[in-house]
Amino acid sequence: MSEAAVISRGMANGSPSPAGSVLIIDDEAEIRESLQTLLEMEGFEIETAVSGEDGIAQMADRPFDLVLLDLTLPGRNGMEILSEIRTHDPRLPVIMITAYGTVENAVRAMQSGAANFVQKPWDNEKLLADVRAAVGWRRAEEENVQLKRALKQRYNFENIVGKSEPMLKIFDLVAQVANSRSTVLLQGESGTGKEVIAKAIHLNSPRRDKPFVPVNTGSMPTDLLESTLFGHVKGAFTSAIASKKGLFEVADKGTLFLDEIATMGLETQAKILRVLQDRRFMHLGGIQEIQVDVRIIAATNIDLRHMVREGRFREDLFYRLNVITVELPPLRQRKEDIPLLVEFFLRKYAEENGRTVPHVTPEALRPLMAYSWPGNVRELENVIERAVVLSSGPEISVDLLPDSLMGRGSSLTLHDPPSDASLFEIVEDVERRVITDMLERCNWNQTEAAERFHVPLSTLNQKIRRLNIEIKKKGRG
Repeated sequence: MSEAAVISRGMANGSPSPAGSVLIIDDEAEIRESLQTLLEMEGFEIETAVSGEDGIAQMADRPFDLVLLDLTLPGRNGMEILSEIRTHDPRLPVIMITAYGTVENAVRAMQSGAANFVQKPWDNEKLLADVRAAVGWRRAEEENVQLKRALKQRYNFENIVGKSEPMLKIFDLVAQVANSRSTVLLQGESGTGKEVIAKAIHLNSPRRDKPFVPVNTGSMPTDLLESTLFGHVKGAFTSAIASKKGLFEVADKGTLFLDEIATMGLETQAKILRVLQDRRFMHLGGIQEIQVDVRIIAATNIDLRHMVREGRFREDLFYRLNVITVELPPLRQRKEDIPLLVEFFLRKYAEENGRTVPHVTPEALRPLMAYSWPGNVRELENVIERAVVLSSGPEISVDLLPDSLMGRGSSLTLHDPPSDASLFEIVEDVERRVITDMLERCNWNQTEAAERFHVPLSTLNQKIRRLNIEIKKKGRG
């Protein structure tokens, strides 16, 4: 076992048992005592619980390598407790204990994530073999996780939160590509943290001491975007009263992060392609070529292959960008990271607001775990920030969570239109309220709202102006 893994298992109660630690959850005293005696004779460290609630409480206080869980318990049954264990620690192996006649239920438990089942009365040798196998698997998995966590600590990943398998793969990939000069394409839904990953790549590269320059290519019209990227000479256009460097020059020897690259027009794409190929470009209105050494990291929430097939994205640029692709998983595919993210954002916004760090109640954590998070990590961050700002005590309770997350309805409701309203007026009214509702949910952040709608920011701004939507000042919570 690695040094990191050994340290992680150095618990407050002392050094762990060499054989492993096992929690027995069974309401029958005779069963608990028999299992405890058998396993302690083999060197296992044993704790016992008389109910599922008692067992869950003990797991919150210390780690275990294995749980032996009775299928039939008073109050919440074994299947319910298994589900809660899987939610909080998907890697913790659980062996179900079942009486004769309930084997079918035990098989269903295995389909729900149990590692195995033991039928009463059990065979001691078989039981010990199953326990050793489960504990061995747990420790191998734990060492693998700890090694990857150690990797995370060696690199500048402090703002990337996660222990799930998809995120551990991201850590590995970032560490592998950081030292190269290759172009990286980040793909993922809005709110998955593409800019955070881009910064991590930059900060762990030989370019770490040079600029990291982000630009949202979907937030500005073509002429302004090209001027921003390539710069311009005095007189290049009406408002060009002085020459100006572009972001390619600003990012020289560093990294340029092109977010929402799918929104670029074909003409701008051609110019980006030339820079990638030749490392040269010209100012708008200029005649002199400028050489730069810039690493490009691009990001998109749109399928570029599909856009290539439709003729909306250059195939040659796509293959230039698609040297190394990093697929960022949506939050719904890594729900085991939610408690870690919640803790991270609680600390962040408590510190920002000069508050003592609150804790989330179990009742409030359940809907956070159950929600699908269409806005991904960014939406979770907004929910936690709101809860911290609105809280007045040490707890984040259910009543501090937004209605939309709790399934208590939405601020958007459809009303009967006036009898003399035209179809155009009705559609405009619905569109106005849909956009206003989204802006409210995004704390009046237009860029975020555009991302959630999967439209360019310029398109959203046009609609806001046409529909006379009043933009409120961004607030906290």
